[in-house]
Amino acid sequence: MSTFLFSTAYFAPVQYYAHFRQSCEPVIESYEHYIKQTYRNRCIIGTANGLMPLSLPIDKSNSEKTNIRDVKISNHGHWQHLHWISIVSAYNSSPFFEYYADEIRPFFEKGPDYLLDFNERIRIKICELLEISEKAYYSKEYLKNDLLPKGCKDFREIIHPKKDWRKVDTAFIAKPYYQVFEYKFGFQPNLSILDLLFNMGPESILYL
Repeated sequence: MSTFLFSTAYFAPVQYYAHFRQSCEPVIESYEHYIKQTYRNRCIIGTANGLMPLSLPIDKSNSEKTNIRDVKISNHGHWQHLHWISIVSAYNSSPFFEYYADEIRPFFEKGPDYLLDFNERIRIKICELLEISEKAYYSKEYLKNDLLPKGCKDFREIIHPKKDWRKVDTAFIAKPYYQVFEYKFGFQPNLSILDLLFNMGPESILYL
């Protein structure tokens, strides 16, 4: 059986869900220290002005050595409103925005929460919309690279906004699909799973 190890992620990229679907035993790392500038608290969407990162503000009391389970999302800057209007602006004209909007909007209507819990609610909802199994296990301790079970594939640092997935993850192939602003920028691969859902709808599962 294939065991894949993932970090938590905020509306993770297509790459994340492509591997998640392939894993018989996906494991979410829940004992690592919080790491800045990763998909743990950010996603990237495609807009009329190009790529846009959306970052969750983290409570300033959280240090880099805070366990991921204890990291809290800050309510600073009304991020819920800003993220949602950015998503609406980017995808309002996409073929399936109205089809999924009511499923996604509630994530931007609540107050601060713990990052891991919030991301997991998102992941479960996305799996439901993709019609793939939402089942995942959670690590019971920090899993060091050299102590991983035989055959376990570790994607915790491979799926990363600052790493070229073409070089570090040759198993993932970003096949082109329709995008609203493709006429301006060409196909933009490996954006947030929201990009795939809003543009491809129920056919997203075939892409993965």
